[in-house]
Amino acid sequence: MANTGLQMLGLVLVIAGWVFEIVVIAGPWWRVSAFVGDELVVSQVLWEGLWMTCLSQLGRLQCKAFDSGLALSSSAQMCRTLCILSLLLCLLAFPLIVTGLKCTRCLGDAQEPKARLVRTGAIMFLVATFFFLIPISWTAYVVIRDFYDPNVAAPFKRELGPALYLGWAVTVLMVVGGAVMYLGSVSPGTPAMPVFGKGGKGNPPATGAESKPEKVFV
Repeated sequence: MANTGLQMLGLVLVIAGWVFEIVVIAGPWWRVSAFVGDELVVSQVLWEGLWMTCLSQLGRLQCKAFDSGLALSSSAQMCRTLCILSLLLCLLAFPLIVTGLKCTRCLGDAQEPKARLVRTGAIMFLVATFFFLIPISWTAYVVIRDFYDPNVAAPFKRELGPALYLGWAVTVLMVVGGAVMYLGSVSPGTPAMPVFGKGGKGNPPATGAESKPEKVFV
């Protein structure tokens, strides 16, 4: 039987992770300007995200969306695509999970098909988390690589923004939520592997116990 408590706990975790994922993807705080070398202008801070750039100057924030997505680098386009795929997978997983929850009556009393739907939705959430983790980790790698590259000028160096740290926390939250939801939909009495040779019928008798025919004398 499925565990309703684990299912609801996993659902709350993945919903919270999905909401924070939207915040991370939409926000411009992926990369922040780095102050290195002889640069003394600290009153201006440049924030960069997947969809816009923001300039913070003396407490005022001005943001501008990218004019063309095709003009972006292939790395930025790849990050955008993976983030959109992650959000779409989560949207597709939500109806499956809600339909298969033990506390709902969408499929009547058929517990095993409902549990199978929840497990499928949990796997989709885990795949979506993987799609979201790739652009977060790749952006962090590019930022660190360019920061220590002596060929990159100081004004073009960037540091890790708070959205990247939040993104890593979101991936942990969604992985834990998906795992808890999956485990809450597995029947505890079901063996991990089929067992053979127990409870079988028609076992042949031992060869030593075979009865010999009696001889008849006339």
